[in-house]
Amino acid sequence: MRLTPLAAAAAITIAFSGGARSEALGKIGPTYPIAEQNLLEHITAKLKEKERSGEIARMQQQARARATATVNNPPAVPGVKAAEAARTFYFDPSVRLPQNVLDDRGHVLFPAGTVKNPLDVVSMSKRLLFFDGGDARQVRRARELIDHYRGRVKPILVGGSYLNLMKAWQIPVYYDQQGLLVRKLGITAVPAIVSQEGSRLRIDELALR
Repeated sequence: MRLTPLAAAAAITIAFSGGARSEALGKIGPTYPIAEQNLLEHITAKLKEKERSGEIARMQQQARARATATVNNPPAVPGVKAAEAARTFYFDPSVRLPQNVLDDRGHVLFPAGTVKNPLDVVSMSKRLLFFDGGDARQVRRARELIDHYRGRVKPILVGGSYLNLMKAWQIPVYYDQQGLLVRKLGITAVPAIVSQEGSRLRIDELALR
């Protein structure tokens, strides 16, 4: 007998809605309730375990020690050596404006391409003295220069502990972070002292005695 489309659809509906005979397949294997541990609870339990064992305290102590060592002895600036021979050269700090400088009304104060020298506006108040605080010879030479110029020198380290020198000398001591200043000025050997001569900077790398 041939079913009409409506009769065929009715038969399919009955088969999948329970009208057709079904049977139990039984158990294939043992089953267990899902007991996955909460991730946050797992982390908390691990932290408590490490706290009880003293591991966290040890890690904190090690982190403080590393931080203190980095502050007391920052990484030395690479590529800067102790001066073996005297050398004098000059640096022009003039800058060329890459774009127009405008006032608050949009008027051009300085057009792009203008060359300006900051030393024409503000003079250096102190000489800059670069040296390695980890080299006893350089430290002695630096102290002599500071006394010679009656303190009108800003000591800047490229290595060694600035905190130790600050305690010993009772004056501010600075550090050339990542060697930004020595690279900008072209300094490759220390001790080196930077002073102003007109609109230029004079840089003297001083041979160690």
